[in-house]
Amino acid sequence: MSIQDEQELAHLKSVGRIVRQVIDAMKAEVRPGVTTQYLDHVGARVMQDNGAQSAPRMVYKFPGASCISLNDEAVHGIPGDRALKDGDLVKLDVTVEKDGFMADAAITVPVGAVSEKAEQLMQCAERAFHKAMLVARAGFRVFEIGKVVEHEVRKSGFAVIRELGGHGIGRTIHEQPHVPNYPDPQARQIMHEGLVITVEPIISAGSGRIFTAKDGWTLRTTDQSLSAHFEHTLVITAGAPILLTAEC
Repeated sequence: MSIQDEQELAHLKSVGRIVRQVIDAMKAEVRPGVTTQYLDHVGARVMQDNGAQSAPRMVYKFPGASCISLNDEAVHGIPGDRALKDGDLVKLDVTVEKDGFMADAAITVPVGAVSEKAEQLMQCAERAFHKAMLVARAGFRVFEIGKVVEHEVRKSGFAVIRELGGHGIGRTIHEQPHVPNYPDPQARQIMHEGLVITVEPIISAGSGRIFTAKDGWTLRTTDQSLSAHFEHTLVITAGAPILLTAEC
């Protein structure tokens, strides 16, 4: 969406704060032995306490309040009875709706002690995001975000998962424009002030190729390599973007 007035910005900031609260609450419970279903319940309770609801459940009938993906699961993991283990990477991907507005964010959290490669992968996803913020500004084209992201990821020895990327958001989960994590020549839209998008490097320690698991939702790496995900919802301005889902 494109923000039309201060009231819409206030609504988006409000739902963005709820997304951050949900992620922080789930992150605080990440430890060996905890199930992804338990983490999902923790997040759902925060949504309910704030008068909000799960946007994936509302829009797509996703079978969980949030997407929780482990290790080689890149995105859209279904919460269940699988228990976290020392060394796992867990991705907490949260999209919330309140009063007709939506915001989306994701982080990758280590479970206990993780491998050096896993640590580097997490850091790379976050670093690629922050470097992309230098071009996530009015007057730049959308593909320039992907150019920066892929350059940083490749330089670090990893691969972007090209089928997955950011998107417009605001009134529903997935709006235009698509925000690729590579310099897709079709992503030529010039960003303008007030445009609301997500930027979300989703990367792999392997080839970057994925497939849909038998559950019909979870996207996994074909070579079973680790993946990491880092995301915020942001508002484009003439300068640094407004990160709606950053720390309160």
